[in-house]
Amino acid sequence: MTPAATVIIPARDAAATIGQAVRAVRDQTDAGGRGVEVVVVDDGSVDGTGEAARAAGARVLRGAGDGPAKARNLGLAEVTTPLVVFTDADCAARPGFMAALLAPFSDPAVGGAKGAYETEQRALVARFVQQEYEERYARMSRRPAIDFIDTYAAAYRADLLRAVGGFDERYRVPSTEDQELSFRVAATGARLVFAPGARVAHLHAATLGAYARKKAKIGYFKVATLRRHPGKAVDDAHTPATLKLQVLLAWPAVALALAAGLWLTLRPPPPAWALAALLPAALFGLSALPLAARCLRRDPAVGLVAPALILVRALALAAGLAAGVLAECRGGVLAGAPRPA
Repeated sequence: MTPAATVIIPARDAAATIGQAVRAVRDQTDAGGRGVEVVVVDDGSVDGTGEAARAAGARVLRGAGDGPAKARNLGLAEVTTPLVVFTDADCAARPGFMAALLAPFSDPAVGGAKGAYETEQRALVARFVQQEYEERYARMSRRPAIDFIDTYAAAYRADLLRAVGGFDERYRVPSTEDQELSFRVAATGARLVFAPGARVAHLHAATLGAYARKKAKIGYFKVATLRRHPGKAVDDAHTPATLKLQVLLAWPAVALALAAGLWLTLRPPPPAWALAALLPAALFGLSALPLAARCLRRDPAVGLVAPALILVRALALAAGLAAGVLAECRGGVLAGAPRPA
């Protein structure tokens, strides 16, 4: 029987997880009982990733270590099925993932579909990350069509991806290359949809430092993506408006609150400007309420730390965006993107 889709997994030095990633999808089928072919693009690994993937049942292609965008394009060039699925080497598809992700393609107007993360981690930061994603999934579920697909759980019509030129290979590290592609696909008029039942297990950032670094990197590369798609700075299907407000307010709120606090400590009573300086912090706090309240309802322990984590998120994203703007002024974020180490 002809496979329903080809699953492409880019992997670099992922020997510890690639076997599980392959096994989780290799025996899944669509709703009609058709299976999949699994292709792993070993992107210059030195730890036996390719051997582990082959042992788990994948066909393995060898990349040169130029990053996941080019690796996915290498896989796409080998696809003969009408549909292509992407997931990551650190993800494990849940039972029913493939059937749920491919079901929307029974509608010929659908060009792409996006699934969802879940995690079993117990670290507070990782649990907050999951609630952060759930807020975004709720936002997407309210829309008949989306414009934002992440490649941890993604499916497209293969010909559509070829028509738009595939992934932009100037993104040399995992960043916002999947967002940029989905914006281009949505611009063709193809309908992209959210498939919430298509879930993959993932290990989210579990420490504050790892979380902040990831957000800063997203912010940095987001500048290049928004330069190409400026309208997405105003609205996309994935990003809550409250997050955009928080990114704008975070650093001024912290700086002005510290200045006001210092003044109050040294020279009470407070002048009017010191009280006014607290306004950005108050607005930031109000904007954080929806996500903090969601966390409190679903995971009370996470809800207690959510305000602090929301602040860290906004500060890191803003710092990354600022660095990205400077890089664009000096020749471009993507022009300076490093070769993966």
